Order: sequence, then C-alpha cells, then structure tokens
Amino acid sequence: QVQLVQSGGGLVQSGGSLRLSCTASGSVSTIYAMAWYRQRPGKQRELVAALTRTGRTNYAGAVKGRFTISRDSAKNTGYLQMNSLKPEDTAVYYCNAAKSFDVATMTGPFGSWGQGTQVTVSS
Repeated sequence: QVQLVQSGGGLVQSGGSLRLSCTASGSVSTIYAMAWYRQRPGKQRELVAALTRTGRTNYAGAVKGRFTISRDSAKNTGYLQMNSLKPEDTAVYYCNAAKSFDVATMTGPFGSWGQGTQVTVSS
C-alpha cells in the first residue's frame, strides 16, 4: 500500500504561483506514475499532469505551459508547480500514485490518493 500526504495550496491572486507537494510512504517502489488531478466546483475530477518513473510527462491542454510536474526521488515527493494561475484553476487538487499509467493518452487505473488540497485563485 502507498500512502500520500499533500501540502501546499491556498489562496493566490490571478497571475500568481503556488506549489503543491505530495509525499509518498509505504510501498513506494510500486509507484509507476504520479499524477495530479483537480476537481473544480460543479465539475468532474480531471487529470492535470502526470509523470512516470521513467521521466515522461504530459499535461492537460488547459495547463500546458503554466504547470510543471516534477519529483524528488530521494524525498519520495512529487510536486506540481503552478504559475500564471487563473481563476478557473480554482479547485481541490489531488495527487495519485499509480502502478500503471499510459502517459501518452493520460489514462490508467487509479492508485492511492492524497487527501486533497484547496487552491483558490482570486481575480
């Protein structure tokens, strides 16, 4: 089992930046990919960015060029750097650690979830 603990998030003005962190513990060697999802008010959960163990990344079109996913393997921690934030980025953000994932199509079975963290972007 993998446990994920998130940190970061909060309130920021439009155009600002935030960084989310997601620290894994437990069976971390089974993690193939870490992904960040978000759930905006009244919307379904959507995939934002993904990073595989081999270093491949992919992003949803709405965040490409503004968000960067990365990891620090020594700390078992993944990050989502969010720049040029917009009010429509307001959402609860979740990290997910998957045992398998197709980064090209941004699909795969869900793994363990973080607890979620609120990001609010004011206009």
